[in-house]
Amino acid sequence: MLTVTSVNVNGLRAAAKKGFTEWLAQTDAHVICLQEVRAEPQQLAAEVREPDGWHTVHAPAAAKGRAGVSLYTRRAPERVQIGFGGFGDAGSEEFVDSGRYVEVDLPGVTVASLYLPSGEVGTERQDEKERFMGAFLSYLKGLKVRAAADGREVLVCGDWNIAHQEADLKNWKGNKKNSGFLPEEREWLTRVFDEAAYVDVVRALHPDEEGPYSWWSYRGRAFDNDTGWRIDYQVATPGLAARAVKAWVERAATHAERWSDHAPVTAVFNL
Repeated sequence: MLTVTSVNVNGLRAAAKKGFTEWLAQTDAHVICLQEVRAEPQQLAAEVREPDGWHTVHAPAAAKGRAGVSLYTRRAPERVQIGFGGFGDAGSEEFVDSGRYVEVDLPGVTVASLYLPSGEVGTERQDEKERFMGAFLSYLKGLKVRAAADGREVLVCGDWNIAHQEADLKNWKGNKKNSGFLPEEREWLTRVFDEAAYVDVVRALHPDEEGPYSWWSYRGRAFDNDTGWRIDYQVATPGLAARAVKAWVERAATHAERWSDHAPVTAVFNL
């Protein structure tokens, strides 16, 4: 079995003080993908930067205090790659040191942690998000081909910052014109699943379920009312997705027990 967990930690230093360290100590995951770390490795406490029993790869952003992704693996990676430039994918060089992508090779599978830009309609942030989406779709197609040639499956976990369908957010009617649920963003994610032929692992296992949501605003009573978004995905090549036996969101029991505004998304694969 391979158990993989992905979570946007909303600042790893803050999360460590609120319960991440205790969660890490008890998790059964073999691989953990973190997003929005927002710290240089040397700024992290040793038990978070290099916890016992884990091999860690940290990919901070060149812009201090922004983004940042990490991977924790029980066994040493066979290969590590930070960023997704260098493969002839148009535009990808822009995001090499943006702290938004890191991947490792483990036996039979390439696992990546992704933090796609959040965007904001009518601003440069949305333009950046669109550039990232264009370059990353191209990269995903090439990654799948390269992995298959090497006999590998692919699993890209992370905060994709897009709710794909109406079932993926509670207030979909009120968000049609907001970044994260724009028609062009949703269509792009459809292209990831159809054109690039990747599989949304959680949705494949829970086809008729509202959510399960993985992010709730800290504003108001969004968490208590389960007014959430499903924007954290585990996206796999079909061969690996077919081996997924269960997936769930590790939702905190109470608002006070949360250590991020996102909850961990976990999947188990029978390899």
